[in-house]
Amino acid sequence: MRHNMVKENVKQDNYKVFSLVSNYLNNAPDYVEKEEIEELVQGGISYEYAFSIILAAAFGLDIVDNTADRELFNQYFLQMIHHLDGGTYSSNLYYKNIKLPTIKIGNSELKYEKYKPFEAFVCDDIIQTKEGRQIPQIGFFDREFIYPAVLERNRIWMTVTPNEIETIQEAVDQAFGHVLTYGLGLGYYAYMVSEKERVKTVTIVEKNEDVIQLFKQYILPQFDNAEKITIIKADAFEFAEEKMPMNNYDFVFTDLWHDVSDGLDMYLRMKEFEKNCPGTVFMYWIEQSITCYL
Repeated sequence: MRHNMVKENVKQDNYKVFSLVSNYLNNAPDYVEKEEIEELVQGGISYEYAFSIILAAAFGLDIVDNTADRELFNQYFLQMIHHLDGGTYSSNLYYKNIKLPTIKIGNSELKYEKYKPFEAFVCDDIIQTKEGRQIPQIGFFDREFIYPAVLERNRIWMTVTPNEIETIQEAVDQAFGHVLTYGLGLGYYAYMVSEKERVKTVTIVEKNEDVIQLFKQYILPQFDNAEKITIIKADAFEFAEEKMPMNNYDFVFTDLWHDVSDGLDMYLRMKEFEKNCPGTVFMYWIEQSITCYL
């Protein structure tokens, strides 16, 4: 009985934190201001802790006098907020070597977007603790950070941000041999794995012709190992069912969704095709976050 009660309390805490964070990121991600942060930091606390207590206050939490609020803060916020170093990401191979023009083809537009100083954004997969707490990972920079993006009908659809870099890294590290990837985006994954000696070929399945043309014309020519790349215009699920088992791919990475909200059904659908390729290693973008909802 007590175990069930604890489990239910954790579930309620998860829901509360996700609701607060989601509302914040969707409606006011630049709520925290530099002046407030700097004033607190001068008192001897870190940028992360200063950001956390400002955010907690904005959420209506009383972490001084309310025990429940203080416990929620300690259990979530201290593992949730991250002060990121822009230089670390700017030194990433893709950021260093791939330069993008501002160009529009059809309904797709290639351009640079930016995070303002102290603007918040999702920066990594959800962390799940042993007791079942699901802790979103929120990052911020203390100065402006510019990143490449593709807009579809003026809506950001594909980016290369710290979140993409962190959540794709394991699939980059594990890739080998003949690699298949579903979803082209800005070619970040294809570029990073093409740089690896143990990757022989990279086949990309993408159905958006505008995205393919943007990539072929402006991004692929900058690849040092462009000869490894093959692009197939096709529906990912049709290809997975009809073509994938015939080609003996060593490693398959799927990155078709925008976030968890539209990814769960596609993830489960794509997982069904694994049984047709028993010798292949499969990985999925933000799988850790998606499986929190199963």
